[in-house]
Amino acid sequence: MLPDQSAAMPPVRLSEIAVAAEELAYRTAWLPDHLLPPEPFGTTYGGVYEPLVTLGWLAAQTHRIRLGTSVLILPLRNPYAVAKQAATLHRLSGERLVLGIGTGWDETEFAAVGAEYSGRGRRTDEGLAVIRALFAGEHDGGVFEPRPLAPIPVMVGGTSERALRRAARYADEWQGVSLDAAGFARVAARLRELTDRPIRIGTRFEWTGGDAGLDRAIGFAHEVAAAGADTLAMWFGEADRTEERLARFQKASGVV
Repeated sequence: MLPDQSAAMPPVRLSEIAVAAEELAYRTAWLPDHLLPPEPFGTTYGGVYEPLVTLGWLAAQTHRIRLGTSVLILPLRNPYAVAKQAATLHRLSGERLVLGIGTGWDETEFAAVGAEYSGRGRRTDEGLAVIRALFAGEHDGGVFEPRPLAPIPVMVGGTSERALRRAARYADEWQGVSLDAAGFARVAARLRELTDRPIRIGTRFEWTGGDAGLDRAIGFAHEVAAAGADTLAMWFGEADRTEERLARFQKASGVV
C-alpha cells in the first residue's frame, strides 16, 4: 500500500517507493481512493493523489510491478469513464493494472459530491457489469477502445455478505480489510461457498509501531497464509520509512 495520505509529501516519494518495491520483488503497488473526505487526509483517509492518474505516472517509472487500486470507490464515478481509464492504463503500462473496486463507506463523502449513499451497492454491481461487458466487447452502446489485449484483473474489496457476493460474481481477486487471521479464514470460507470460480484471496494489514509492529506483521502474514491467503497488502506507515520497512519485512518474513 503506497503512502498516499499526506498532501505535504512530495509526489516523487510515491515513485521512489514503487521502484524500491519492484526491486525487492513485491507483486503489486496499491493506491487508496477518496474524492472529498470530510476530514483531512491521513491514516483514516488516504488518496491525496487520484489513483488512476497516479498509477499512470508510476507505470512510466516501473517495469514489472503490478499497479492496483485498493479500492476505487466506483459509485462515485461513471463506470464508462472508469472502464476507459482502466483500459488505457492497462495498455500503457504493459498490461499491469489490477482494478480494485469498492462501494465506499463514508456517507458524508457521498453527500459532499452529490452522490446517493443508500444505493451505492446496487450502483457498484451495475457498474461492474458495464465494465466487464466493455472489457469483453459485449456492450452494444458504442465502440469501446482500447480493448484489453490481456485481461484486466478485477479485485473486489470488502467483507460484508453483499461484498462477498459481488466478488463471487465479478472478481478475479478479493481483498479483505480489518480482519484478524480467524476472521479472514471465516470470511474466505464464505467466499469459497459462494463460487467455485478461481479467485485470488487476500487481505490488508498495517505495520504500526516499531519492531513490535514488524513482529505482529510477520505473525499475521504467516497466519493468513496458513488460512489460505494468496496475497497480503501491507501498509508500512509513514513515507519516510517505507523503503526500510519494505526491505526488513521481506527479509524477516520470507513471504515476499
